[in-house]
Amino acid sequence: MSWLSDLLGPLKGFLVPLRQIRKGPVTRKYPQVKRVKPQRFHGRHTLNRYPNGMEKCIGCELCAGVCPANCIYVRGKDNPPDNPVSPGERWGFVYEINMLRCIFCAMCVEACPTQAITMTHLFEMSVTNRDDAIYTRTELLVDRDGTPNYPPHEDSPLTNLEELRKGDGWMRATSPSGRREYEGIVAWTPSARTGELPAERGQSSGTPQVSEDADG
Repeated sequence: MSWLSDLLGPLKGFLVPLRQIRKGPVTRKYPQVKRVKPQRFHGRHTLNRYPNGMEKCIGCELCAGVCPANCIYVRGKDNPPDNPVSPGERWGFVYEINMLRCIFCAMCVEACPTQAITMTHLFEMSVTNRDDAIYTRTELLVDRDGTPNYPPHEDSPLTNLEELRKGDGWMRATSPSGRREYEGIVAWTPSARTGELPAERGQSSGTPQVSEDADG
């Protein structure tokens, strides 16, 4: 009966796709239908400002030092006394991120002492040449009113630029408010992009933690 098993074996294999044909598709019609991203999604970076317009980056280069992929390059410069750029003694004169090297681990966000760099919900960053993948300070830094900047190749009908306004969740997740004794205390500074964010809640009760700007 071995010849019969050899004959039925391939036929049984064809039954698998035939059974799947009767089921509906499990894929989404991307990019027309996009997945709702969680609050702590790791997307494209942005450099933030304080509500008064001053830059949060103080040029300390901690983000570049902690980056495991060596994709961040920062050069600090002394603040001009008559017109300071940031509240610190220095400011990020040069800031570059090579997105081809970035592994989106968010260690730069955790290392930043001023919450200057955060990760947004934007992840569509396809480029046609390698130079476009190096994001500079001009493209990463938001305007004085908090409006995010972006390079020309991100200006696509398939790209939802509103995703650049979201994404402080990971920074907030690594702040001291993650501990129960800090419940109800705002442990991060407001920014021109998101304003003053509410304190984390629900730590002591064990209930799900949902912020006002969460996606679900």
